Amino acid sequence: MKIPSITLADGNTIPQIALGLWKNKDAAEFNTAFDAAIKAGYRHFDSAQAYGNEQFLGERWKQSGLQREELFITTKIAVQHFGYHSAKRTFAESLEKLQTDYVDLLLLHFPVPVLRKRTWQAVEEIHAAGQARSIGVSNYMINHLEGLKKYAKTMPVINQVELHVFLQQPELVTYCRDHNITLEAYSPLAHGKAMDNPVVVGLAEKHGKSYAQIMLRWCLEQDFVVLPKSVTPKRIQQNIDIFDFKLDADDRAALAKQDQNLRICWSPVHVP
Repeated sequence: MKIPSITLADGNTIPQIALGLWKNKDAAEFNTAFDAAIKAGYRHFDSAQAYGNEQFLGERWKQSGLQREELFITTKIAVQHFGYHSAKRTFAESLEKLQTDYVDLLLLHFPVPVLRKRTWQAVEEIHAAGQARSIGVSNYMINHLEGLKKYAKTMPVINQVELHVFLQQPELVTYCRDHNITLEAYSPLAHGKAMDNPVVVGLAEKHGKSYAQIMLRWCLEQDFVVLPKSVTPKRIQQNIDIFDFKLDADDRAALAKQDQNLRICWSPVHVP
């Protein structure tokens, strides 16, 4: 299966669906999930220093027989590693664990107060050195992006945030689109916290798809990069099986009304 890609503001491309690797800390379970993902057609893997599994990803992709350029690998600087020198040192460790001399995307994981300026400057230098092909942020709200503008030599091309049918964040989405920042939707299934919405249930029946597939398709049609997380091979396959149908105008209008501002992950809303 050929996965569509999105062209970023820096000219690089990113596959529109990835296997999210959060909480995937068991080596055997990781390998099963990775192998199922490769078989299903995934080539984009979203890791982070905080996930504790960069080494599993490095080992498994090396064993896969794939060439490095066939994969899109993301990692993120963990909040405890913010600071200019700490970010550079721990990123070098990430490259070792990932068994690569570059990542396709490097993100700051959260808008840590005070330290985020110098940490972004470290990320810019990593980018300039060719060790990160694209750079971005995660969990940044509009005020954090506005602050970044004041000191950034290179603006982020990605903002990875919690986005799903029940947390649509329209103001942030509009801001990022206006500033050529591609949005990545993490927790696109809302961790299964709201799997009984009658509108989504009805659309699943209408299209002959699962509840989760409707939620993921909504993300795709917003031009988000979508990052479903699973360790179950069957679900990994189902989560990528969303390119053979489209939501119509009525579907999209109905889903637009389901926004509940349901935030299920760590919130950056009140971070100065």
